[in-house]
Amino acid sequence: MDESNALEGIAQNSLYAAGVNTDTVLYSFEIFKRHFRGTTMLEMGPAEGVMTEHLANTDFELSAVEGAELFCKDLEKRYPEMQVTHSLFEDFAPPKMYDNIVLGHVLEHVEEPVDILSRAREWLTEDGIILAAVPNARSLHRQAAVLMGLLTFEQEMNDADRHHGHRRVYTPETFRRDFLQAGLNIEVFGGYWMKPVSNKQIEETWTPEMLSAFMKLGERYPDISGEIYIVASRA
Repeated sequence: MDESNALEGIAQNSLYAAGVNTDTVLYSFEIFKRHFRGTTMLEMGPAEGVMTEHLANTDFELSAVEGAELFCKDLEKRYPEMQVTHSLFEDFAPPKMYDNIVLGHVLEHVEEPVDILSRAREWLTEDGIILAAVPNARSLHRQAAVLMGLLTFEQEMNDADRHHGHRRVYTPETFRRDFLQAGLNIEVFGGYWMKPVSNKQIEETWTPEMLSAFMKLGERYPDISGEIYIVASRA
């Protein structure tokens, strides 16, 4: 009950659909769709549905599981053909197996990410994949924040992390570790979004062309990109 209440509280003032955050979600979708397979897809923790909007425009049979009732009701109105289940991941009993399971900005929120990944592994078809993206603690802007004294270390929670209810900030090593501990085979590790300064500074001064270029630059240097991602299958 405490976890459900916390999710409802976050949903009342969520900012994942605000500003440059929407651009990062769109870019992660563009990366994920390179790897999609099969016909069925489950999105875990869609929140405001920024990623859902793009997933719904594919030909996949799309389902979603979301812990905040407020988000679920909104998704049901916007996507009446999508099966939306209001449930904590720990209580979710999927009606079928999935070829693709998408976790966009989810694992930094949950209390036990290895447990969640282990559960999702059991929901995959034989050839299915998990596609996940998280913020990167080693991002250039976090490294700069440490040098400026705004953070004491790269994995420290900042104000945005606390607002979103994050429980951790992953490094590339801890991100890969959780997948391996969950019994998953990492097919692809990568990054995107070379982020040198804060979202606020970017939104105030950058052009769309600059934003696009820096999103792509992050793919060249995944260990220090703003966000990192993994595509994994059953080991």
